[in-house]
Amino acid sequence: MWITPVLSLYVGRVFLATALAALSALLAVVALFDLIELMRRASGREEVGFGDLATITALKLPFLAIEILPFGILLGGLIAFWRLTRSSELIVARAAGVSAWQFLAVPMLAAVALGALATVALSPVSAIMLARAERLDQALLRGGAGAFGLAGGGLWVRQSDPAIPGGSAIIRGRRVELAGESLLLRGVSVFRLERDDRFHSRIEASEAVLEPGRWVLREAAAVAVDRPREPIAELALPTELTLERLEESLAPPDTLSFWALPRFIALLEEAGFSSRKHRLRFQSLLALPLLAGVMVLIAAGFSMRPARRGGVGLAIGAGVGAGVALFVLAKVVGEFGGSGTIPVTLAAWTPAGVGLALAVTMLLHLEDG
Repeated sequence: MWITPVLSLYVGRVFLATALAALSALLAVVALFDLIELMRRASGREEVGFGDLATITALKLPFLAIEILPFGILLGGLIAFWRLTRSSELIVARAAGVSAWQFLAVPMLAAVALGALATVALSPVSAIMLARAERLDQALLRGGAGAFGLAGGGLWVRQSDPAIPGGSAIIRGRRVELAGESLLLRGVSVFRLERDDRFHSRIEASEAVLEPGRWVLREAAAVAVDRPREPIAELALPTELTLERLEESLAPPDTLSFWALPRFIALLEEAGFSSRKHRLRFQSLLALPLLAGVMVLIAAGFSMRPARRGGVGLAIGAGVGAGVALFVLAKVVGEFGGSGTIPVTLAAWTPAGVGLALAVTMLLHLEDG
């Protein structure tokens, strides 16, 4: 017997409303904890107001929504299917010959659509807003420790300049090369700025090598407003940067949209940097719609147990536990994938694959006993 459109749309509407409500509630809780953590970090900084911290948290909301979307769908599905089972609506439908696979089709399609929408539409907004939140956090809570950017194969670095009180230096390398543990910039320009970002002087060099505690600029020349060009064979510019910190700070994967990641991955690989974390983020966004749909099947498998059999609360608790276990699995395999221990594609798609196997097994047992 094929499920009627009315029942199909009704189950889908109940699920979608409950899932969005659960997602909103989870987002509010996560945002509250994030705000509390920011307040702890800002303690003792009188210049940082509550409005600044609330702004940082608000800018993170789209990113947080993407991160907790699968768990929100799972929780919403557990509640929705439990309510429909408790009111005997799903029991009557199944007694009339309607298969669980049939009335789960619309909720699953709705979840996949939510995941796809988060990947293709919400991730660009999330990337822009999270990048702004990171800049505010950097400026207000981390003392402006530096900013980095990679564009067109070249590198931009901003750091403090100890030779100028309160000043900073913007380093631009037109080409980036990695030789073992050394970072080499070719075609280097250093713009030295005073405290209020007024121009102080400029240094041009054929190359710059990042060594422990300093940049070594070779075949350099200093240019200032009040003096002529001054050639310098070699010049050392103090820095707190390290190669590891530089690699970690080059446009973190979370601050890049789904559409921007492929091009940035190509730039990283062309420049010789590792792109594993960026490829992992891209594959995770690709897998998000499937993972969202799998969460609907897991929720159904744990919550459609008839109330007369008892143990409904325990089953729903087990469903929540299964969601937490998948979340932990995603983080663990993500760490392995980011470190290169396992292939990035395997790390990104493993949670969805494991969840799908679990859900199909449970639903087959539920249907066929």
